[in-house]
Amino acid sequence: MNDKLNKMMTKEEVTESVSGLRKAALLFLAIDVETASSIIKYLDTEQVERISTEIAKIKSVPSKVVDEVIKEFHNMVIAREYVLEGGIEYAQMLLEKSLGVAKAQEIIEKVKSLTTMKGFDFLKKADSAQLVSFLSKEHPQTIALILSHLSPDKTAEALRELPSDLRADVAFRIATLGKVAPHTLKQIEKVVDELAGTSLNQTITKIGGTKSIANILNKMNQKLTKEILEQFEMWDPDVTQDIKRQMFLFDDIVNIADRDIQKILKEVDRKDLALSLKIADEKLKEKIFKNMSERAADLLKEELQYMGMVRLKEVESAQARIIEIVKNLEESGEIVISSGNKEDMYV
Repeated sequence: MNDKLNKMMTKEEVTESVSGLRKAALLFLAIDVETASSIIKYLDTEQVERISTEIAKIKSVPSKVVDEVIKEFHNMVIAREYVLEGGIEYAQMLLEKSLGVAKAQEIIEKVKSLTTMKGFDFLKKADSAQLVSFLSKEHPQTIALILSHLSPDKTAEALRELPSDLRADVAFRIATLGKVAPHTLKQIEKVVDELAGTSLNQTITKIGGTKSIANILNKMNQKLTKEILEQFEMWDPDVTQDIKRQMFLFDDIVNIADRDIQKILKEVDRKDLALSLKIADEKLKEKIFKNMSERAADLLKEELQYMGMVRLKEVESAQARIIEIVKNLEESGEIVISSGNKEDMYV
């Protein structure tokens, strides 16, 4: 059966049909134990767990698949050595001579993709204070371009650390980035080069935008979010309105239908609910209480009454977790979110 499958598959089909995780697992199976052990030392715990799980799933694999995976890895290693020796153009020239134009281009694109991420991996792992310290000397547009490549959580943390005037400027630039051409990406190439000696992929890229900044602002506390949006309103009311349409703040829960509130409450941790209501207004509290059983509402009111002082950060974290639940329920189609605007109303 394996021989028959080997004959049916072309070289391209062999490599394209195998995921990156499966290729890593096959490579570990193909090499000796001592070599595999030396490689594992450079991987983090999550990577080791994922590869180990994938190895456990492998029962039988056509020899042609394993051969092509090893060959692809070998080509990537050679390409990387060429890049380090003389740069991307030099590597592509040498690879074209031995592998042909099409195959060389394919390998070079993979090398670019892998090396570009190294600089951003450093940024992803740095804490917010380190991140701001590293970026503070850069132009706001450069900061916006770099932060737009990070997760909403990491970007929100970085924005919180920035001075207030710079914070709004950078956030607005993220919201209005849109398509970034190669010559614009050159602005951050030097910054990323300092981290990992990388070269950014020179293609027109779609990054940032109002949806991106809406996700980021959703991760920040309401006071900072309000300040940023007020500044946005002065710069561009249309962009600000677009952002608001895509955002969901904790206070917006008051506009959700009662039947959907009840679905949300089933998913929310009781401790998070109590913490989140610590600084909520009375209208929102009443909305929550009336969608609980009388006994549950009384217990929650009692907990709020005797809660005492808590860190604002804990309250905001609890609210963020509830917002995440609300957004997940909306995305799955189980509830409908309304911002309270007339255009969102049903008749």
